[in-house]
Amino acid sequence: MASIAAELGVSRTTVSNAYNRPDQLSPELRERILAQAEAQGYPGPDPMARSLRMRRVGAVGVLFTEQLSFAFDDPASVDFLAGLAEECGRRGDSLLVIPASSAECGDGETERRDDGPARTSSPEPASPDPRMLIRQAVVDSFVVYSVAEDDPFLKAVLERGLPTVICDQPTCEDGVPFVGIDDREAIKPAVRHLTELGHRDIGVLSVRLSRLRNDGPVSAERLAGARHHVQRSRVEGALEALGEAGIDAAGVPIVERHLNDPENNYDAARELLTSHPHLTAVACTTDTQALGVLRYANDHGIRIPEDLSVTGFDGIEAARHSGITTVIQPNRDKGRAAGAALAGGEARVILPTEFLPGRTTAPPRG
Repeated sequence: MASIAAELGVSRTTVSNAYNRPDQLSPELRERILAQAEAQGYPGPDPMARSLRMRRVGAVGVLFTEQLSFAFDDPASVDFLAGLAEECGRRGDSLLVIPASSAECGDGETERRDDGPARTSSPEPASPDPRMLIRQAVVDSFVVYSVAEDDPFLKAVLERGLPTVICDQPTCEDGVPFVGIDDREAIKPAVRHLTELGHRDIGVLSVRLSRLRNDGPVSAERLAGARHHVQRSRVEGALEALGEAGIDAAGVPIVERHLNDPENNYDAARELLTSHPHLTAVACTTDTQALGVLRYANDHGIRIPEDLSVTGFDGIEAARHSGITTVIQPNRDKGRAAGAALAGGEARVILPTEFLPGRTTAPPRG
């Protein structure tokens, strides 16, 4: 900066203003300074030094307790990130996505399964502890996207003491702004739709209820102790709606999968429908699971909706294109609301949902 200032006969402060306070200079003077800087190979003030001086880096950390690819593969997550980026972009902030799989603690922590013995994950030197990524992240604030109540990475975020917003879950963190929907009530219109059509043999598919892995049936005890509030609320809401129709919750089969991907969703449909062939309807807690049911049904000659009715949840584009009866939640608006909450907006935002009847539901066969 000093050499540029000397070359142009201006002060060093004037050169600094060309980068940091361009409104303080005439366009012509700023252009002369930038042209001289380019000629001398000077790229501008060092961003690290600038952030130390200003105590602001212009970045929001987004905690995902999934593999990084999930943030861009899962349609609901993509919509959420788009809304968050839109709101933060207005303030000139960028996003730093921090993947932190709950099963990868990096310190030999035991990962348990509900369906088998404990096993210990070996610490891999090549895989850094995600908690350290959180502690060392150069960000001004955090958005925590849908994690379990007892997630260790949530604790690491809160320990930073930076402005933080939680989206979806957990719903019980006092003093932390929250953005989400009423999952328990939101799923009920879809389930009531099934019972109003005459269905009484209805199964439920759910994704992860807890950090303790379970790929199989869900007991009443597991549901009651679930720390993933979104899925627990949706399953409990579905059971409450079935109870309104006189269906005993104890007789409703529920199958869970720890991972919400096409392979696991297909396999969950296989397990539920082969173990309970009398079912006439399946209520899914995500659209991606409903799509898995449709694929399984197509491969095994099960007609939708003549033989089996299916409902989903989320309202993703693929589900709408497939005509799935679903519940639309405003994922993009969630992202916008989370970004606004970081800037001092409402401390608790509950967004509305919409029930969308589709082509995958009809009265039960016979």
